[in-house]
Amino acid sequence: MAERHIVIVGGGFTGTAVAIHLARLGDAGLTVTVVEPRSQLARGVAYGTRDPAHRINVPADRMQLSGAEQGDFDRWFRASPAYQTDPDARWHDGKVYPQRGQFGAYIAEQFARAQLHSPVKLHHLCDRGVALEQGTLRTALGKKLQADDVVLAISHPPPALPRAVALALEGHPGLIADPWRHDALTAIAPDERIAIMGSGLSMSDVVATLHRHGHRGPIVAFSRRGLLPRPNLSGPFEPRPLDYQQPQHASARAWLHRIRQEVAAAALQQLPWQLVLDDIRVNGQRLWQQLSLNEQRRFLRHLRPWWDVHRYRIAPQVSAVLQQLQQSGQLTVQAARLAAVTAAGADITLRLQPRSGEAQSLNVDRLIITTGPAHGGLLQSDVLLHQLAATGVIQADPLALGIQVNARSQTERADGSANPHLYVAGPAARARFGELMGLPQVAEHAESVARQLLGLDAERCPA
Repeated sequence: MAERHIVIVGGGFTGTAVAIHLARLGDAGLTVTVVEPRSQLARGVAYGTRDPAHRINVPADRMQLSGAEQGDFDRWFRASPAYQTDPDARWHDGKVYPQRGQFGAYIAEQFARAQLHSPVKLHHLCDRGVALEQGTLRTALGKKLQADDVVLAISHPPPALPRAVALALEGHPGLIADPWRHDALTAIAPDERIAIMGSGLSMSDVVATLHRHGHRGPIVAFSRRGLLPRPNLSGPFEPRPLDYQQPQHASARAWLHRIRQEVAAAALQQLPWQLVLDDIRVNGQRLWQQLSLNEQRRFLRHLRPWWDVHRYRIAPQVSAVLQQLQQSGQLTVQAARLAAVTAAGADITLRLQPRSGEAQSLNVDRLIITTGPAHGGLLQSDVLLHQLAATGVIQADPLALGIQVNARSQTERADGSANPHLYVAGPAARARFGELMGLPQVAEHAESVARQLLGLDAERCPA
């Protein structure tokens, strides 16, 4: 068989999953190189955390590399020493929520196993891609990799610092602009007053970490709507599929009305709302692609915050911490926007404008930014992506969620033509495919991209 080289840029979960699927499905003669600067694969933003307070957000039996492996991670974890040393992972309904680093370790083990048993040659190059020209990827360390195909698996840029914060607090020791940086929170004293900008999953992780460190000072989390992630479903429930043959207008408003109807109907059956949202998530890519671009924009502008907090839920252990701190008064969540910020010595003063009423001043020792990755600036956040965009090889998608791709996950040039040998895997392709942030959908997309590259079952790729 002819020799072929596929290079994957980015070795977090997405890139590592693509490599594993290529190894499982490919034949001798294929070499796959994952270019990832971290020393270990599958240790991106989500699963690279070493904080024991950070747990996977869904039960372990819903985490897998493919639909055919349902429950494999759950079995792996229960058989591992970590299961015995982490009793808090076990919830009262029998489900387990391991520390997130455990899932990274599981995926890394699958990669190592594929290296041993696959006819495909798998390599991890501990380096960073900086330029791609005429099929040659140049790295930060000066290496040149000739590639037949390249997969961009770069998904999560750093958080964007609001301009007012950057102007007022640049260099200020009380500003924590990236809480995912290693040991970003360790210098916080137990009694310090803390404000957290953002109220989603990242905020929940920060509060869980502070609680584990024994923090006892006041914490104020604020966002425009003050919405907290909802808890996961606890207990045994069968899926509740919706009838998608029912006539349905393809608009954001119509689907909002439909979901409310379905939730009300489920309540009459004494079934939780999570079952409705779970079925929408499973069918989310197909539903998203039925919406026009204007309707997709309308969803992102008006409904996305509510979708996010109901779709991206938190582990019950973390939810319990939030409830405990709210009940004690240590944690307060406000629906407000940042109107102004000033600094006087070590003190930071925030001017918060609530959705109704007068603005209020808040004096704190630390301001932590947890507004999430700045996906709209993805192409400017990475040297390689910036080079490809500057030369017209790739372009941002019209929804500012990532990179413009076609139905085959191939990138599109600035003139709209496809790059047949340059693919995107993972969340950066979600403007095209919709639901591509939760792990099951990212895993499915990674397998689809691998099949596209190998010419297998191309019809399985979302269209």
